[in-house]
Amino acid sequence: MKNLTTTGEFIYTYAYHQDEKDLCLLEMRSFFGEDTEEKVLKSNRKIEPSRSPFIKERIELLFEAPALADIVYQAANIDLGNATFKVIFPKLNGLAPADQVDYTEKRSIEWQVGFVIKGKADVHQPDVVFGLILFGGRWYFGHYLQTEAVWFKHQQKPREYSTALSTKVARALANIAVPDPAGVKAIDPCCGIGTVLVEALSMGIDIVGRDINPLVVEGSRENIEHFGLTGSVDLGAIADIKQQYDVAIIDMPYNLYTNATESEQQEILKDALPVTEKLLVVTIDPIDYMIDEAGFSITDRCLVKKGLFLREILVCERSKMLQEA
Repeated sequence: MKNLTTTGEFIYTYAYHQDEKDLCLLEMRSFFGEDTEEKVLKSNRKIEPSRSPFIKERIELLFEAPALADIVYQAANIDLGNATFKVIFPKLNGLAPADQVDYTEKRSIEWQVGFVIKGKADVHQPDVVFGLILFGGRWYFGHYLQTEAVWFKHQQKPREYSTALSTKVARALANIAVPDPAGVKAIDPCCGIGTVLVEALSMGIDIVGRDINPLVVEGSRENIEHFGLTGSVDLGAIADIKQQYDVAIIDMPYNLYTNATESEQQEILKDALPVTEKLLVVTIDPIDYMIDEAGFSITDRCLVKKGLFLREILVCERSKMLQEA
């Protein structure tokens, strides 16, 4: 294939329910250092779309231009040889009026661009898929990749309980904790039934689990094994952890298996301080004062809704005074 040098930039498209908006934006900020409500984001950071429960598609850019005619002109230089291809103009909601293109026009544009590409068009099983999008008044064209809803496959587990995080929320939480897994060691010291562990392990995140309840430790191990994953889950309190981790994820215990009192929650947070410098906390109660007393500072946050049930996700770092000490 000739003339397929990428620019090093990417277009990501998003989809989420209104109740998931805050969580999606927090995940965006973790991945890209910024967020947007336009459901389209341009970045030079390469993220596997299937990592996020909210990313729909990724276009790895080959070129961009202010006018469609410029895109058609540049597409004419693509020579795929004997390879087959397809051009997709994604369906997007929430775009600015100037960026909206109706269905009939999209199909026409796909044909215009596809007509000039040297290769054989195949709408069913193409060797190469190209994506085309109008965003911010500019046209973007490149390699198209659609997400796979991996988290959806994890919904049916051998062991579960009603107050556990949904797999969708758990996957986003793992991404917020570890946006770039390279060289990062993570721990979920109150892992419960292992919902976060399953999502993190399925994305190649180096994470271990722990819990004080032998029943849920057993259930967590069973869930991990059920999905063909490999991960360690130990029985024990967070206070007994000797190793250092780059990030810890704590979903505060509040279910029928482990119902922590306020003082026990405070102890969990204090015991996390020697273990990690970055901490993600999921809570149903206002605990800002506990975070501060434990020696952490909140750097970002969001609310997550599940019907009438509200959780808050707090992104925390060890307080600067303690870091400098």
